[in-house]
Amino acid sequence: MIRLVLAEDQTMVRSAFATLLTLEADLEVVGTTPDGQRALELVAEHRPDILLTDIEMPRVSGLDAAARLQADGGATRVVIVTTFARGGYLRRALEAGVHAYVLKDAPVEELAEVIRQVHAGGRVIDPQLAAEAWGSSDPLTERERDVLRLAEEGLPNARIAERLHLAEGTVRNYLSTAMAKLGAENRSRAAYIAREHGWL
Repeated sequence: MIRLVLAEDQTMVRSAFATLLTLEADLEVVGTTPDGQRALELVAEHRPDILLTDIEMPRVSGLDAAARLQADGGATRVVIVTTFARGGYLRRALEAGVHAYVLKDAPVEELAEVIRQVHAGGRVIDPQLAAEAWGSSDPLTERERDVLRLAEEGLPNARIAERLHLAEGTVRNYLSTAMAKLGAENRSRAAYIAREHGWL
């Protein structure tokens, strides 16, 4: 049996995936959660073969969960299932050690086959999406991403500085640099552009 933990913040999608995957004779869903942090806890508890996860979830994103599992050196492999057909997300997923990147509009039989391939040691990435990912590079630094994420939440510079333990002037500099790189007239537009490209 291939043992899975399923992390998906939309209840209906999570339930549908769990039900349909369990119908496969060689797949067993040992835990489900709408929360990325809880997904890591379930992986630690059950030691599944595969973590099947969305990208955007509460507390810890699927990409951050993958990066943590890679850093820990565990045996659990990560399959991302998402609506985001964006090169930036795929690039970050590969850097985080993800073994497969599948879009949610794929048939469940295809998803089950991807899980089997990953369990057997393979990596499954859509070729067209892979070409897009390596055709355009992410211009942002990690710190610029951190600042833009908090700006996207509507936090003023002083609060961003407090959250990231930076000087307020440093936050302004990061925002200005990010805006210039993205050709954005303000920080909200910069965050929007970065999000659309999968860079946040």
